[in-house]
Amino acid sequence: MSDFEKSDRDAAAHLDHKEPEHGGDQDDLAAVIASSNIQRWSATSIKLYLSVFCSCCCAFANGYDGSLMTAIEAMPHFQQTFNVGTTGALIGTVFSLYTVGSMIGAPFAAVLSDKYGRRKAMFAGSWVIIVGMIIMATSSHIAQFIVGRFILGFGIAIMTVAAPAYSMEIAPPQWRGRCTGIYNCGWFGGSIPAAAVTFGTSYINSNLSWRLPVIFQAVACFIVIGLVFVIPESPRYLIANGDVEGAHAFLTKYHGNGDPNAPLVQFELKEMQASISQDGIDKRWWDYRPLFLTRGGRWRMTQVLMISIFGQFSGNGLGYFNTVIYNNLGITSVAKQLGYNLLNQVVSAICALSAASITDRMPRRAILPAGTLMCAVLLGINSGLSAVLDRQTHRGDGSVSSSVAQGALAAYFLFNCMYSFTYTPLQGVLPVESLTTTMRAKGLAASGFIVSAIGFINQFAGPIGLANLGYKYIYVFVGWDVVEAVLWYLLCVESQGRSLEELDWIYEQPHPVKASKMYKKIVVSEGGFIAN
Repeated sequence: MSDFEKSDRDAAAHLDHKEPEHGGDQDDLAAVIASSNIQRWSATSIKLYLSVFCSCCCAFANGYDGSLMTAIEAMPHFQQTFNVGTTGALIGTVFSLYTVGSMIGAPFAAVLSDKYGRRKAMFAGSWVIIVGMIIMATSSHIAQFIVGRFILGFGIAIMTVAAPAYSMEIAPPQWRGRCTGIYNCGWFGGSIPAAAVTFGTSYINSNLSWRLPVIFQAVACFIVIGLVFVIPESPRYLIANGDVEGAHAFLTKYHGNGDPNAPLVQFELKEMQASISQDGIDKRWWDYRPLFLTRGGRWRMTQVLMISIFGQFSGNGLGYFNTVIYNNLGITSVAKQLGYNLLNQVVSAICALSAASITDRMPRRAILPAGTLMCAVLLGINSGLSAVLDRQTHRGDGSVSSSVAQGALAAYFLFNCMYSFTYTPLQGVLPVESLTTTMRAKGLAASGFIVSAIGFINQFAGPIGLANLGYKYIYVFVGWDVVEAVLWYLLCVESQGRSLEELDWIYEQPHPVKASKMYKKIVVSEGGFIAN
């Protein structure tokens, strides 16, 4: 067997599909979870929450940028300084250099996360973002501002490869979906403050109106820099690097109420040791082969690529140009545009957090096809009403119906709500669930590269499409969302209710989609994993 086949099957190397001769050592995940009693408000649990919050701050930094640029490009002083316009190729370049930096930073992010650990990668990414912020905030020429955007994107790539893996890997199995779902909802933890800050600073009659919001982008980074010194390292990273004792100590303290022999501690430690290779692709910085050249790896990456592409190209990329869309709907006041931008972020955040709170009970194969199809319907209503509004506007007789404009605006808000409920939590959860520990950083780096590539298309082509097509640009996403819904129905592997190690078994089956739909329990014995 080749090295990359061995690496891809590191989670299956100990699989034994025969029934065990004895059952005394078998532990069922549901049973050990039921017997565990993690104290929710103990000092150790609070520290665990703090660790998840640290990873969420990485998402804060990412979310801040989208809302920031949406707002400052509408500010008069920003336009006077850089004269980039609100649509067209130049503003598209300003937006998209952030994603170019993310694409180039993704491979480096995987190396940092695998070699030095999740915490140190988050720490390093924070400092890169701070450097980018300083360059942007002090710029008076568009070239300097664009360079700052590139560096900012590079730093974001480092943080957003390490952070979701960290959040998933430290969580007890019964909290896994919520911890990682809440991590991705952290995007709104950045976008809402950015929308609020830019709404307030828009009344400042100087360049501080846009410089101050840029400076505040570093706040989340300073929080991460302070917290990484007090939070623990991921137990799965420790085992992948030979520190079984360190992983056992983590599980004992944070998952076992201080009892090293607690059933949940023993179960998790046994699964991790059985499934995590200490000679996987995380030890070879150049090796991405198992992600694409083995059947199990291709199925895993299918899930990662689908959520990465669909999560960025379902119409949500229009959010970068909310102020332009509001202008097309007849809302021309900058203050009103920024106010609607803030309201949109708040309402979307409520929907995303509602979904995150039930992520552990949310069937992926139900929500993703249905939610994506509803996104297509709502965008179709928005574009249809926008067409009516456009015809009324061009008649030139002043008979523009406010109810049509309000209906189009409501449909756009509802689309953002549906998208946030469907995709925001699962964008963080699904890639991490689909990848083994030794694949995780590289798989997330590949995901980050794809997300940034689609973001580049959104941010560069979006202004051009809106300039040339106006509301008709939305039709592209109506049709594409229908295609996405069909692909989710055909190819989505159900991961809800499974441990990360159970998913390792599912992805090694001839038909992972079918295997994931079957009601089976994967138990662990002395020899490895057994499917009942």
